[in-house]
Amino acid sequence: MNRTKFLFKFIFIVIFTLILVLVLSSQVFAATPKIVSKLSDAFDDIESWLLKLSTPAAAVAVGVGLFMKKFSFGDEERIRIAKKVIRGSLISYALLLSLNMILNAIESLIN
Repeated sequence: MNRTKFLFKFIFIVIFTLILVLVLSSQVFAATPKIVSKLSDAFDDIESWLLKLSTPAAAVAVGVGLFMKKFSFGDEERIRIAKKVIRGSLISYALLLSLNMILNAIESLIN
């Protein structure tokens, strides 16, 4: 218990320090530092790649679930697994799209 409290405090202090450094560094300099702009560009690239890969991945997962359901031949466990695959892939894809929408809304408020 004591170790988990220490770990939680340590992580909180590290995150707070990083946020403080980023906020203060953007206030001190007249322009955005190069490392911050590079990190921002890298995160934008990662986000675009995730969105580009998520659509085909969700389609493949739904297709696999449909084929599992079609070729279950009445086996109740396979039908249940197929429904879980379909439901999970659709929920994951919806969650990813909603997170993208929320991040874009926050970004538009900041800029």
